[in-house]
Amino acid sequence: MAKGKTEVLQGTLDLMILKTLHALGPMHGYGIARRIEQLSQEVLVLNEGTVYTSLVRLQQQGSIASGWGVSENNRKARFYSITKRGLKQLDRETENWERISGVIGRVLRLESEE
Repeated sequence: MAKGKTEVLQGTLDLMILKTLHALGPMHGYGIARRIEQLSQEVLVLNEGTVYTSLVRLQQQGSIASGWGVSENNRKARFYSITKRGLKQLDRETENWERISGVIGRVLRLESEE
């Protein structure tokens, strides 16, 4: 892996996919992956297989729906969109992420008690 690049934390990819679809509307898998990498300013590296595994899981849960369309380079592609169930999941997971990241931030700011 290239220096300065990092893999996505386990459990956060679903949240980022849901947020991307909510904010930007229907997208194909490749577009979702590239957009998340761009937003991370190229810090995150998204493996194509990992993204599609997450998309399948989210679709099986009913959090996203999919349909065929034509991509910007005129190729047939499966486009994904967030569902009402996905919006509820996004709200829950966002709240949980903010709570947990707040705890981690407080722990990292602890000073030595020497």
